[in-house]
Amino acid sequence: MAIIAPFAALRYDERKAGPLEALLTQPYDKITPEMQREYFARSPFNLAHLVKGEVRPGDTPENSVYRRAASLLRTWQEQGVLVEPKSPALYLYWQEFWPPEMKEMKEMKERKERKERKEGKPLIRKAIVALGKLEPYDAGVVFRHEQTLTGPKADRLELLRTVKTQFEQIFLLYTDPAQQAEKLLEAESQRPPDARAEDDYGVIHTMWQVEDPAKIQAVQEILRDKKLVIADGHHRYETGLNFERECRAARPHDGPGDCSYIPMALINTESEGIVILPTHRVVKGIAGLSREGFHAKAAPYFDRRQFRFFDAETMEEAGRHLRQEMAAAAARGRIAIGVLFAGADSFDLLELRLEVNRAQLWPGLLEAERALDVTALHHLIFERCLGVDEEAVREERFLTYVREFEEGIHRVTSGEAQACFFVNSVTIGQVMEIALAGRVMPQKSTDFYPKVLSGLVMYRLRS
Repeated sequence: MAIIAPFAALRYDERKAGPLEALLTQPYDKITPEMQREYFARSPFNLAHLVKGEVRPGDTPENSVYRRAASLLRTWQEQGVLVEPKSPALYLYWQEFWPPEMKEMKEMKERKERKERKEGKPLIRKAIVALGKLEPYDAGVVFRHEQTLTGPKADRLELLRTVKTQFEQIFLLYTDPAQQAEKLLEAESQRPPDARAEDDYGVIHTMWQVEDPAKIQAVQEILRDKKLVIADGHHRYETGLNFERECRAARPHDGPGDCSYIPMALINTESEGIVILPTHRVVKGIAGLSREGFHAKAAPYFDRRQFRFFDAETMEEAGRHLRQEMAAAAARGRIAIGVLFAGADSFDLLELRLEVNRAQLWPGLLEAERALDVTALHHLIFERCLGVDEEAVREERFLTYVREFEEGIHRVTSGEAQACFFVNSVTIGQVMEIALAGRVMPQKSTDFYPKVLSGLVMYRLRS
């Protein structure tokens, strides 16, 4: 049973803090060092000062990045930069955006032409933000779809222990073809929003506070029987579970407290705006790796096609052709992986041979798992052809991840990497089927776009 609850969110007061565009951030794990510096420069009240503070030489337990965040949080509350209303509420959260698979996205952002697009309409992804009760995975209420790493969880746990505040919502999916909750709250969007901001990617984030007890209760009842799948925020969710266990151990005779809940952005898989981008794999540091040697090892499993180029212009055309062919192969139910090697004069398209028996190769996997590009990439290409085992992948010894196709090309052509492997995105149906079966995909198999913005609503633990 999925239990959600309204809450009185800690929020920025723009009269004291300034415009939200200068305050809000992408999720903490998406904040690169360059983004961190940019966020710090925007405002002394930017959320990055709390969720991704600066680690300083000589930090001690008494003066750490976590202690500074706690002190800063108290100061902001005393100054009225962050305020907390008296009435608990749910929050209707809309994200209006154009999918970024078109190459023009970055150019539109830089030239500020997003609003001048004449063709097509933006998508709107609608979420309900509420507190969700933390449930262990074996309870059959909340399901994961990816593996997690210990390092990020240790970092987030120490921050949560120190500041006693959840600054970000995790992004969860549920399925309701009738779209009952969205229809119930639709009228709220007809009034002026309580918060509105445009992020660095041109995504417009709008939020309405819903305090009507009857509507809140109705939404709770609608979602009560839903199964929830984590789309983004696996590390934060598992950090919440670990923190709850610590709370219960410290107060064994108390019932569930506020540490048993975490802010959630709940999104219906049947509504518009569900966009999953592929995450490509960049490899470097593999001893003895050559293009010829790799293809010799891959030949028993993959058919190979080449898309040649001679200069930057023909390379762009070849890359576009590669992506079209990869998408066409996916539409036919084929596994298709692109690759560019350093020094090569062509992209290579690898299609899994029809005679390859996936059930024999991966007997312990579901059919939905066997259909994924990332499954073949990790279990055939990395393990069998490159000698990169699961432990090395988990520790990211030879791999880094990029969202944009062009970024993968740049890493290779600039000499930063030996190769980049390009994959198709997974579908929402595959994500839900695999997660609800209790299975997980390889790390970084999904990249839901856009991200749920951090800092719109925060949850301060009281007990």
